[in-house]
Amino acid sequence: MSKADNIYVKEIFDLIKTLLNFCKFELFIEKNEISLNCSSKDLSKILLFFKDNPSLSMECLIDITAVDYPEKVDRFLVVYNLLSISKNFRLKIKVKLPENEAIPTVNEIFSCASWYEREIWDLFGIRFTGHQDLRRILTDYDFQGHPLRKDYPLTGFTQVRYDNELSRIVVEPVKLDQEYRNFDNLSPWEGMGEYLPGDEKSNLKND
Repeated sequence: MSKADNIYVKEIFDLIKTLLNFCKFELFIEKNEISLNCSSKDLSKILLFFKDNPSLSMECLIDITAVDYPEKVDRFLVVYNLLSISKNFRLKIKVKLPENEAIPTVNEIFSCASWYEREIWDLFGIRFTGHQDLRRILTDYDFQGHPLRKDYPLTGFTQVRYDNELSRIVVEPVKLDQEYRNFDNLSPWEGMGEYLPGDEKSNLKND
């Protein structure tokens, strides 16, 4: 980033602090990007403010994502990435949530949010109140759990296989059928002798 870019980000930062005066928030610059922390109850009006204010014009919601911190009281962090095409800058809006608390949908503000919210519900189990079609989007409808939570087992809870007798796909609890094996963890080269196949070619003289 050039010095001019840093000055521009600082100007936007000061402008937001001046204009956004109707709710509580935390505003900071990290790696030359502006981030704003707010509560879930203020989220909708803050997004409307950034989208409709002509001095900011954050008209593009790039994506919504989430982070899981299972050791914290506010387990989840939901992040909204906004872009102003006309003003050429980005902004992150972050909301902290306890595990069993829902967050309001924003698909009436940004229509693309519906897909992002379904993905977050599917993978993290975060509910979005007011969403009219909150279904799984990446996993099966009868999938158990939410696979991007840190406490989700790597093997999952169920496995899928084709049953020849039933002539259909069946879903059953995960079974690790492989027998126990004792690995010595030695390098495969440590068991080799002095002679390696192909060494004889090194003694041949080039004609």
